[in-house]
Amino acid sequence: MWSVLWAAVRSKAPYVTFPVAFVVGLVGSQLEWFLRGDPPATAQDEKSISELREDRKLQEIAGEDVTKVVSLKDKLEFAPRAVLNRNRPEKS
Repeated sequence: MWSVLWAAVRSKAPYVTFPVAFVVGLVGSQLEWFLRGDPPATAQDEKSISELREDRKLQEIAGEDVTKVVSLKDKLEFAPRAVLNRNRPEKS
């Protein structure tokens, strides 16, 4: 008799587990909302990290002359560092 009972419980477990988990989640979220209260109004107006990064980069380049760039021929870091510097051109 016990094997029949356990087989029935096993087959009906999803139908019992989902409503129980749903109720527990609903009660938990309502309890958390009650304890924490309303979120602050500024939390939704904050900028994301990528927006803050873009704003900072724009402020950094605001005072610079963007037309003056270093030539790639003069820039030694452009070429990868070779073993024993064999392929690196000498700066003259």
